[in-house]
Amino acid sequence: MHWIRHFILSILNWFYRPFSRYMPRQTFNYAACGGANTVFDIILYFITYNYILKAHIVHTGIVAISPHIAAFIFVFPVTFSTGFLLSKYITFTESNLRGRIQLFRYGLTVLGSILLNYILLKVFVELLGIYPTMAKILTTIVVVGYSYVSQKYFTFKIKIHPHEH
Repeated sequence: MHWIRHFILSILNWFYRPFSRYMPRQTFNYAACGGANTVFDIILYFITYNYILKAHIVHTGIVAISPHIAAFIFVFPVTFSTGFLLSKYITFTESNLRGRIQLFRYGLTVLGSILLNYILLKVFVELLGIYPTMAKILTTIVVVGYSYVSQKYFTFKIKIHPHEH
């Protein structure tokens, strides 16, 4: 795992140089890692929706799940994992909260993201008639803003000890 982190940081360091005057490293790393994970998410969503589900309703025996929501459900565990690992080991490395607390908080913030994803996908696809992949892209733009704020100030915040004031 150490060599993967080192490899990713080496790539980010190289690309950060032209941006170093305009944004802090953490913001750049968040944008790069989040952007890569988002592209990964959208590609997986597209493949799942179009080639695995073939845009068909998923019948579970209990409920029928629309293909755009089923694709989200299938892709989510993968991008949850990659997102947490990138945030913890690449972007928000200075957080001094325990890993399990970070994971729990990450789960809470992601629940908010899921709710936003669900509501926005339903609205964009079913009410506004937007093509599912485009709806996913629009939804992602909104969710990324929410995610950055919640990650920085809640999930991976730096715990200030009382004697450090």
